[in-house]
Amino acid sequence: MRQVLAFALLGLVVAAGASGASARKAADPELMHFVSRPDLTPPAMTIDLRGNVTPGYVFIAPKKIEPEGPLIIDNRGRPIWFHPDPLGPTDFRVQRYHGQKVLTWWEGHSTNGIGDGRYVIYNRAYRRIAVLRAGNGVQGDEHEFAITSRNTALITFYIKRGDTWDSGFQELAIPSGRVLFQWSALAHVPLSEAYAQPRTGQPFDYFHINSVTLGPDGNYFISARNTHTLYDINRRTGAIRWRLGGKKSTFTMGTGTTFNWQHDARWHSRNTISIFDNGANPAVAKESRALLLRVDLSGRKVTLAHAYTHPKGLLSGSQGNVQLLQKGHVFVGWGQNPWFTEFDAAGRVVFDGSFAKDADSYRAYRFTWNGHPAARPAIAVRTVSDGRVAVYASWNGATELRRWQVLAGPNARRLRPIRTVSVTGFETAIELKTSARMFAVRAVGFSGPNATSLAATPS
Repeated sequence: MRQVLAFALLGLVVAAGASGASARKAADPELMHFVSRPDLTPPAMTIDLRGNVTPGYVFIAPKKIEPEGPLIIDNRGRPIWFHPDPLGPTDFRVQRYHGQKVLTWWEGHSTNGIGDGRYVIYNRAYRRIAVLRAGNGVQGDEHEFAITSRNTALITFYIKRGDTWDSGFQELAIPSGRVLFQWSALAHVPLSEAYAQPRTGQPFDYFHINSVTLGPDGNYFISARNTHTLYDINRRTGAIRWRLGGKKSTFTMGTGTTFNWQHDARWHSRNTISIFDNGANPAVAKESRALLLRVDLSGRKVTLAHAYTHPKGLLSGSQGNVQLLQKGHVFVGWGQNPWFTEFDAAGRVVFDGSFAKDADSYRAYRFTWNGHPAARPAIAVRTVSDGRVAVYASWNGATELRRWQVLAGPNARRLRPIRTVSVTGFETAIELKTSARMFAVRAVGFSGPNATSLAATPS
């Protein structure tokens, strides 16, 4: 790795007694607070690390807590990157676009689990490179934003048709947003397939699409929560080729394979599907399950490969997802319950995390990620006592940062190195004995562009 230096400069600002420690002494028990970045207050995490986990960071988008926003954390629950977003992001994850890893999410407004918003793509420098919206006058919904191997986007949509919510999906060109394909539930699925009941004064949400992806043969594969059904859809005609689950299942469902109010259906091979079986709302089970199903397409049979449940017996009435990782590990986001869990190949919990009660994250993932922030590192300086100061340094999103070097002097032109320390988390506190009036921090060993922040010494 080539060594690149990044600087941040700031004058001595605040007198003794006005400073707080890094994340460990947050004023609000539900949030983390940082001296160098007072604008970033992600939710505090509780982590139970029980064994060897898959390499990578955890990606969630906490909501129903202020501030909301995409959040990357490490295996100790410490932030790597936080992006406050008042538009309530969902489905924050890493995807590939033209071979490069990117960050993606939906943002917008959601009412009763139906969203109206847009889809964003950020690069490794945390710069937005594309924004997409649903076409043809429909609402771009929060439930799915998947980039395909052909560098198109699959998104879900909703539109009112009389007294009924019609939902479906579109395939969009990136970055133009041109609609390449559109499928509507009302054109293919009768209302009689619904398990949901109409609500007084609201359009009937009989279908409620909540995931869309491509199957192993290139056809579309979707999940409809309110019909308890997965649908395989011909990519050219839109015709339903088969149904799995629900009232009109094409398949014989084996022991333990029946699911209800489900989310996040994915193919993983030509015979394996993962799905988050909510089992509620209303409740028809005692706990939610992450399922791996074996699908015999020719024999039209489904058998249970594995079912994962949370040790606390969590029952999530909404949201949730399942992600297959390396070496047979499985990562589960528990949706309505603010928990995320990694299981090993034997089904044992090796990692379990949670955050603020009554908050949630639509999905949760684990991915490897290398972030190279275009923004500069942040620094704050506080007086500890006569002749002693504390320097606080952070760099939001810098995944390869390992050491900070502190420089000090009487002014910005006369700085010299006085201490090098290891990074201790999102923010590193460095206590020094010095009479210097100007300070800088240098990020050593970071593979990225130079970054410099400068502020005048106060009078």
